[in-house]
Amino acid sequence: MDIVFDRRGNGPPLVLLHGIGHRRQGWSPVMDLLAAERDVIAVDLPGFGDSPPLPPGTPYTVDSAMKILTRTFADLGLDRPHIAGNSLGGLFALEAADRNLVSSATVLSPAGFFNASELRYAMTVLRASRLGARVPETLLTHLARSPRRRTAMFGMIYGRPNDMDIATLTGDARAMRNAPGFAPTLRAGRTTRFLGSCADVPVTIAWGTKDRLLLRGQAIRAQRRLPNARFVWLEGCGHVPMSDDPPQVAQVLLTGSAHPTPKTKPPAQPA
Repeated sequence: MDIVFDRRGNGPPLVLLHGIGHRRQGWSPVMDLLAAERDVIAVDLPGFGDSPPLPPGTPYTVDSAMKILTRTFADLGLDRPHIAGNSLGGLFALEAADRNLVSSATVLSPAGFFNASELRYAMTVLRASRLGARVPETLLTHLARSPRRRTAMFGMIYGRPNDMDIATLTGDARAMRNAPGFAPTLRAGRTTRFLGSCADVPVTIAWGTKDRLLLRGQAIRAQRRLPNARFVWLEGCGHVPMSDDPPQVAQVLLTGSAHPTPKTKPPAQPA
């Protein structure tokens, strides 16, 4: 299938994966900062943004995502690139690292570390967010002009929604509303947890101090699951930190991907 992406910059390749209901443009605030030092590829995951949905009958599972990612790497001529992801994209980035498909993984509030009650809460927030995104766009634009209403509508996702322009916010709402991959991905997420170790790949985990979707307890759980990972708190940032503090997030991504990229896959370890 054809995956839509934006690519620019020079340097070691860095692939960027967005979260559920989002789009590749979510990385726009950090793209130029990264492109000065990296060959940056921001992709729309299948069924989100401008990428087509998965073929009928194909489940929106981690395994399906890894097959698509592997094929995309090959199509783009990438051999074990660096990868970064936010939320669902963070889960996929960790899975790619655990399967030794990448040279490093930097993840921003990754999914996959919730307990049952945290999962129910996150799914409730996401369903409510999509319901809110179905408001007619003219009304949404009008409501977003009020700082108080803008915070009420977008404050669960962004730490600083009043710093964002209205066109970006309405574009994000449109992307969530129109994503054919949203519902099947949400259903698949009910049984998805990250259980890997990423033993052979450098990992950086960053979490917004104002993340109101995937809460602080999940950050602690992620540190315990991956004790060798570098951990960073993103001060003042929400669940999608790229828009809240682009310089801080770009620096985390550059530092996390500052590892040599092997030219070939290392040999498998003997059983």
